[in-house]
Amino acid sequence: MANILLIEDEAAIRRVLSKILAEENKAYNVTEAADGLEGMELIKKEDYDLVLCDIKMPKMDGVEVLEAIKKIKPEIPVVMISGHGDLDTAVNTMRLGAFDYISKPPDLNRLLNTVRNALDRKTLVVENKRLKKKVSKNYEMVGESEYINIIKNIIDKVAPTDARVLITGGNGTGKELVAHWLHEKSERAGNPFIEVNCAAIPSELIESELFGHVKGSFTGANKDRAGKFEAANGGTIFLDEIGDMSLKAQAKVLRALQENKIQRVGSDKDIKVNVRILSATNKDLKKEIADNNFREDLYHRLAVILVNVPSLNERREDIPLLVDHFATKIAKEQGNPAKQFDDKAIKLLQEYDWTGNIRELRNVVERLIILGGENISEKDVKSFASK
Repeated sequence: MANILLIEDEAAIRRVLSKILAEENKAYNVTEAADGLEGMELIKKEDYDLVLCDIKMPKMDGVEVLEAIKKIKPEIPVVMISGHGDLDTAVNTMRLGAFDYISKPPDLNRLLNTVRNALDRKTLVVENKRLKKKVSKNYEMVGESEYINIIKNIIDKVAPTDARVLITGGNGTGKELVAHWLHEKSERAGNPFIEVNCAAIPSELIESELFGHVKGSFTGANKDRAGKFEAANGGTIFLDEIGDMSLKAQAKVLRALQENKIQRVGSDKDIKVNVRILSATNKDLKKEIADNNFREDLYHRLAVILVNVPSLNERREDIPLLVDHFATKIAKEQGNPAKQFDDKAIKLLQEYDWTGNIRELRNVVERLIILGGENISEKDVKSFASK
């Protein structure tokens, strides 16, 4: 059933519109509000699939109602109802996000077609959001340990926001998976996810990589080039191993965070960017700050939300699930049936010291699948795990 809110200060028009909608489709549940304030109170408390809203009303006019709805529940389509003298205003409301407008007295066919189209649009928006929140199997976070469930819960709360997240943890723990989850479960999921490994880029090139450069700004700059921040515009940039970034580049990242704009190397022209910044490090940034290797003001900008990814040794109970996940994935990649690991083999793997964390476990599973028997036994693990 579609829940429709009708906000109209003229009682006669409310009755007529409610009757038309009810008679057209028994699945329409129409709630009436006599003014904008009453309508907004209902919107805050209830979920509506469509709002029909008059423009000229006492207490709170239709334009104010539209702006308020777009701030708190932007997915609700709003159809404006305009009198003859309100047409210019009605057209302007389209720029503010109204789905459509209907003139008084309403044409029956136009009204019903608009309502149907608006409800169809709402259904598509909701379904699109649902699909965006499904995380790609390539970045699945496997595990049911307390540590992993805490991280999943944080991601569910933080992903829909634009809050900056600093992800910490050792090499191979899966920090990049957390970053991908945050992006793919966010409203930015349909836009770029740009990953930058700050440790892999020479310090003299990191600024150009992040912010781009103009022709002639340095030797080898043969043409203008956009940087990663511009490539990520509208989406997310993931600064992996940010603890290895030079202090000069840190200052520019800080400016981008403060002002939402950057400058290409060799240019003084500001370029506006709209990006969400996620970062990760295996270093103790507070120690780096004390050693004057990392800016404290940048740290506080990046670490609005802190997520620490545990080592594999801290979540050994997840190893059976991880082994099964990797075995299935590797078999699919190789086009072979998945091999089974017997209980003793799993138990032995749980006892090992995984200094390389998840990355090391995956490599060991792949090695066992290639070199082991039809089913992976304790003997295979002792022979080929190389621990």
